[in-house]
Amino acid sequence: MLAEIHGKGGNLCPQARSGQIRCPLIVRPTSEDVITGQLFQALGCVNPRWWLPDLLNTALGSSRFRKRVHRRFQIRLWQNQPRYPRELLPWDEGSTQVDAVITWENPPTTVFIEAKYGSQLSAKVSRDDGQSGYPSDQLIRNIRVGLHHCGYFSPRGQLFDQPPRDLAVLVLSPTKGHPLVERYRNKEQLIAAIPHSDRLTALPTDPFVGQFDYDDVRSVLTHQSRWMTTAERRMAEDLINYLEFKRANLLNRTNQVSNSATVSGDPAIIDIPPKTVSVH
Repeated sequence: MLAEIHGKGGNLCPQARSGQIRCPLIVRPTSEDVITGQLFQALGCVNPRWWLPDLLNTALGSSRFRKRVHRRFQIRLWQNQPRYPRELLPWDEGSTQVDAVITWENPPTTVFIEAKYGSQLSAKVSRDDGQSGYPSDQLIRNIRVGLHHCGYFSPRGQLFDQPPRDLAVLVLSPTKGHPLVERYRNKEQLIAAIPHSDRLTALPTDPFVGQFDYDDVRSVLTHQSRWMTTAERRMAEDLINYLEFKRANLLNRTNQVSNSATVSGDPAIIDIPPKTVSVH
């Protein structure tokens, strides 16, 4: 974060900018992983009681989660999930890497978060030829993997039934507006998008698919700051400033593309400028 804000991350050479070579620089203006790492490293230093329930409820548009002491709370980044069973898919699919996985055990709950910055969710996996009639986009893939991982498919060869873990699958981005989120919040469309959905024993508490943006993170941290320690409040302030910095950079790049498109005769892209806020 400090390297980016103070311009110490280095510059890409012309060859790297044009895609001719891969540059080994870690800090890149468009790196989703850098933002994800900074975001959850900062949130991990703040008591989840002050941000997790409110952020999940905001993303889902409901009041599913309440403030509590989250037992065995964990945040794991870029965790590879077990390979989805081949017998449940019409195509071969490798392991799925989820950007952030949040878990706790009272009650057993898993949250999958896919973080995007300046790009949309992938439309399909490389091995899907589109002949099956089922989608393989990035969001439905995370949902399928999450449902299987949390025990919502009927097991084969298991002696005793085990209750499934609660599940939420979310998309994080600078601004909201991912149409796939609204599609899969519809239970009928969700079930129709999952091959062998007859093997599902249930679904998580509805709604369990949602999205949140940088403004939501700012709003939650600002609203809950009065309960935080001084160190937590400072972490929250720095995180808010960083997210606003990243959203402003994205806006500048969008405007540059918009101006270029206008010069060439294409319609311009209009975005909303970021707000400057701090936690008190």
